[in-house]
Amino acid sequence: MKKIFYIAAIFLLAVVVFGIVLFVLSKNKEKGALQVTSEPKSSVYVNGKKVGQTPFRTSELRDMFEAGNYTVKLVPILGNFEPFEQKITISPKVLTVIDRNFGPTGLESGSVISLKEISDKKDAQISIVSFPDSAQVFLDNNLEGQSPMLLKNITASDHEIKLSKEGYKDKISLIKTVLGYKLEILIFIGINPNVASASAAINSTPSASLSLSTKILILETPTGFLRVRKDASLGALEVARVKPGDTYDLLEEKNNWYKIKIDDKTSGWISSQYAKKN
Repeated sequence: MKKIFYIAAIFLLAVVVFGIVLFVLSKNKEKGALQVTSEPKSSVYVNGKKVGQTPFRTSELRDMFEAGNYTVKLVPILGNFEPFEQKITISPKVLTVIDRNFGPTGLESGSVISLKEISDKKDAQISIVSFPDSAQVFLDNNLEGQSPMLLKNITASDHEIKLSKEGYKDKISLIKTVLGYKLEILIFIGINPNVASASAAINSTPSASLSLSTKILILETPTGFLRVRKDASLGALEVARVKPGDTYDLLEEKNNWYKIKIDDKTSGWISSQYAKKN
């Protein structure tokens, strides 16, 4: 098992390179393409239906997806890793790219990259969202700010995006921007085992239970709900969903995660990005 974890960590530290291209679908302009890669190899499910294994790519028009919202799930074939599940939007004439490097809890990384048409056909934009947030964003080695952020008036060309956060491994993506489109990048960055071994060990141990008088308020989310996960990891299984405005008892907390009590039988972890203590 240690050998498997070591191999997974090596792949995790590797630079992930993406190329996003615009599709020209002459017969059906309402379809888009999907590409999924992972390490280790994984089974790919779309809306609960198995469509293949990684590396996966829809190359024929008949295999492409109608524009709309989908849930993509990756289940590793090798290694004792938690499956990864993510909601995506497939846009017409666009290739959506998903990449996932599985590893022990906290060491996972990955990206979801796609294009979205915008009204200004003379502009090219880049939207960057990261988990955890507040990562430094570099465009072609120039510091632009912290995630989440939107970059406008970008040259339509090849670019390098780098996310950097203390205690986490840098994540680099090579992208291609297109006039009239916003390149949307969702990046999951993993803990850097070379500098965070001590803090990761502390964070991985159960923390002392907090007083049930401490409440957690669920904030507004882009989806209108917040996933509750079995473990403090974005790749962990979903056990429930909570709505903005609801409050729950806080049981534990770790770096960027709260464990809340849903009811007498259910508890789980939520991202602190969309919650706050009352």
